[in-house]
Amino acid sequence: MGRERELSRLRTLLRSSRLLTLTGPGGVGKTRLALELAGSVRGSRAGRAQWVELDSLHDGELLPQALAAALGVRERGGRAGIEALVHALGSRTTLIVLDNCEHLADACAQLAATLLARCPRLRILATSRETLRVPGEVVFRVGELSLSPAGEELDTAELLRSEAVRLFLARARTSDAAFALGPGDARTVAEICRRLDGLPLAIELAAGRAGSLSLPGILRGLDDQLSLLTDGSRTGPGRHRELAAAIDWSHRLLDPLEAVVFRRLSVLGGGFDTEGAAAVCADGVANGVEADEGRDRDGVAPRGPHATVRPEQVVRVVCALEAKSLIVRVREDEQRGAARFRQLSAIRAYGMDRLAEAGELPDTWDRALDWLAGKSAEAVGPGVFADLTEEPLGQEQEILAAAVTYSAARADRRHIPLAIVLARLLYRQEQLTAARTLLSGVLERVQDREDRGAALALAARSACLQDDHAAALAFAQEAVAVGRAGQQPARLANALDALAAARLCRGEFSDAVAVFTECLDVVRTLGRPLDLALCRHHLAWAMLQTGTTAQAERLMQECLPELAARAPLGQLTAALHTDGAIRLARGDLGGAERRFAEVLVKTPPGESFHALYPLEGLVIVASERGDLQRSLRLYAAAAAIRQRIDTEPEAHWWGQVEAAVARVKERLPPAGAAAAMAAGRRLRGARLVAYALRGTEDGPAGRDGAREGSPDGVGAAAHPPLTGRESAVAKLVAEGLTNQQIAAHLGLSKSTVAGHLDRVRDKWGVRSRTQIAVRVADQAAGRPEAGL
Repeated sequence: MGRERELSRLRTLLRSSRLLTLTGPGGVGKTRLALELAGSVRGSRAGRAQWVELDSLHDGELLPQALAAALGVRERGGRAGIEALVHALGSRTTLIVLDNCEHLADACAQLAATLLARCPRLRILATSRETLRVPGEVVFRVGELSLSPAGEELDTAELLRSEAVRLFLARARTSDAAFALGPGDARTVAEICRRLDGLPLAIELAAGRAGSLSLPGILRGLDDQLSLLTDGSRTGPGRHRELAAAIDWSHRLLDPLEAVVFRRLSVLGGGFDTEGAAAVCADGVANGVEADEGRDRDGVAPRGPHATVRPEQVVRVVCALEAKSLIVRVREDEQRGAARFRQLSAIRAYGMDRLAEAGELPDTWDRALDWLAGKSAEAVGPGVFADLTEEPLGQEQEILAAAVTYSAARADRRHIPLAIVLARLLYRQEQLTAARTLLSGVLERVQDREDRGAALALAARSACLQDDHAAALAFAQEAVAVGRAGQQPARLANALDALAAARLCRGEFSDAVAVFTECLDVVRTLGRPLDLALCRHHLAWAMLQTGTTAQAERLMQECLPELAARAPLGQLTAALHTDGAIRLARGDLGGAERRFAEVLVKTPPGESFHALYPLEGLVIVASERGDLQRSLRLYAAAAAIRQRIDTEPEAHWWGQVEAAVARVKERLPPAGAAAAMAAGRRLRGARLVAYALRGTEDGPAGRDGAREGSPDGVGAAAHPPLTGRESAVAKLVAEGLTNQQIAAHLGLSKSTVAGHLDRVRDKWGVRSRTQIAVRVADQAAGRPEAGL
């Protein structure tokens, strides 16, 4: 609100500079301004924006790994850290936004200088309370919102020209729908905004009290708090003291129960749901007093630093804190399940100070560690292959990382299992250097045989993905030795699976089959159908490499029903690809094509290695059918993705793909082959998936005949037209943008984008983003709309 001139100037600066830093005091709106700017650059010289939040990172040495994780850069082929970033960014036109750099200024400056020097088409937009002092840096100082002149008699219309006043009124109306300005109220609002120096965060916090206090009451309360804080740091900017005053005042208006929960929530970095909040904030006994003893009618112990909180009270308090703007709801996570919340970084830092002052920091961390340890134990459960299953602690990664650091510094017994869970998360994200570093620390400390075996197996799998074959084999062999000594079949099976994977990576297929066979024999004794199915799939893939396709096919027939019913999506799509590859080897082109297409439909949007194998399978299918142009287009598209995400295929599989492409090139003139390859390299995102599915049973051509006249086959005449906004959203979906990216591009909220998408699905009778992309591609090519 009120930043139009700044945005116009910043767009000009971003076109002419490669490092643009937005500076200013905390709460002035640097992040919000950067978000608006980044959302407006799509399609310009700056390239697509990539957002990187740094407020939860405290170690500058980990900055390259954090940036790689945020950008989805995977460590392959021996490249790690800065080298992996440079390789991934290369000469791509990219804008990276580094948000909250001030606590890592030196590390950010060094990384920015290195990347800008080695990536010629990279631009960086940074927000920081201080400049990075990198050669070529352009600094834009973000000022406060405009204020009405002090000491002048202005009418209401003139006062409302102030950006700060307009922001206060907008936020006050969200706090109280009945809020309205009475006689003289505009002057009071203007005075509140002047006292807060026009800082947006401070104004929003003050306006949040409009539902419970009168405007004069807000002004008086702020006066009291500003007086209280005038003895703060004499060297710090006054605006920082004003922001602290707004937060402190809002905090002092909390009732005792709210104050306790507020400060304890500060431990939960990265956001939280009500389950996590209750686990960390509630305590049944404090100082020997039971939760129901000595409480007032609100259920709170007498005010003091150690007031106790009951679990059932936490949900109500969380809602109250959101209403008072001391926590915010993270709506983009709602589709994953329970509502999530977070404290803004400045407010969280304030809460952490209050927690330390109250002497509650150790106890709160103790509850947090217990909660995370319990969640991690539930995550592992009784299954064999914990490294390969979905991790329910994925949303808690930031607090989990902080807990690992906290517990390591105190030699806490909960450190080892929490560190292994965090390493699993990093492994699944292909942040392999970070995972192996963490596991190295675990292996130096661990005493428990079970934890050691789990860490060794995970280290072996991580080393496999980094092509560190010698280390992978050594880790896996030690894991098997630990598993045999422990006489625990499940642990031994996990270690054997890791050893077989290490053999596969080394191209030792017969040895891998032998180890997988032993693993399968062990798992059969455990009575766990899902683990048995996973093990059968792994053995089938190894057998395919040795040419024993009949046995591999039987194994897949045995395991696929169980995997389809219970396996995580990543494991199911891997198994479907294996089944497709087996059908391909046995000459069943139709069956192979159906499996590869099914994998593409099930794979989440975005570039990842999960979509590469089915694309390459369709390359071989098209080659065998004589569809030469299609084969080369898909091959070029898949190869371009492999280069962008820096991942190497398994040698045996890649040999089949290359052989098929070589046969195609022999049958096409060089000019035709070059044109097909160039066209394929231009296919990306949902458009690539739509092209790959076209003509398959999961694509439009394959579905039209089967569904014509059926309830699902809604003809074009039955489709109501899309609105202009719905059409814009559909086109951006077809380009592969996420809801968050679409929201930034169109200046909408993420929930509004989701609503538009729901209406597009309803009008077109489709279910998935891929189907939307197919429909958009049909329209762009002038084809009649097919029933989807």
